[in-house]
Amino acid sequence: ETLGKNKEELDFLLSKKKQRCLANMKFIGHLFLRQLLSARIIGDIMRDLASCDNADAIPSEHVLECICELLNSIGYTLESMPAGTEAVTQVTGRLMDLKSRKNKKGKSLYPMRINFMIQDLLDTKKAGWQKKIFKAAAKTKDEIREDALKDEKASKNDGSQVVIAGQRPAWMDSKDSTPGAKPAAAGKEADSSWQDVLVKARR
Repeated sequence: ETLGKNKEELDFLLSKKKQRCLANMKFIGHLFLRQLLSARIIGDIMRDLASCDNADAIPSEHVLECICELLNSIGYTLESMPAGTEAVTQVTGRLMDLKSRKNKKGKSLYPMRINFMIQDLLDTKKAGWQKKIFKAAAKTKDEIREDALKDEKASKNDGSQVVIAGQRPAWMDSKDSTPGAKPAAAGKEADSSWQDVLVKARR
């Protein structure tokens, strides 16, 4: 596929492949949030990507981007589950180690862009997965009114919004799991047995 391609064409192909990889991570994250993949399966995927079982391995840049993309999509929900807490701790520890690695010349193994991406993820986790964003997202009328009241009380005018990175949307916990549906009744806990369904099937 790369034979006879010039640098510009190769860069374009690499960019398209990276975009597909990141899109796959978002897709996997949505499957998890919809309770179609267990926390243990997600943990195995992240550990494999980070090469947690091989400390000498140096994952490529796009692999680290994929891990960060996945954790930013599901981090809060995954860490709230017993099967996911250990995986999140192990993978973020691995990312911290890779970020601090130096080559023979004393320079970082990864470019600043990747190091900043890892640090941003670590900071988000440390803050309880709270993250300030400026990108507008589609909202229901009730959410718009709620945000307006919050902004009025906090006297915010910078257009920012604090969100929980990787939190399962409320509509996913509703009976029909469709956007805009009313959330489940207060005090009713979501069934967590789905975490072990795929694990049992693999035995």
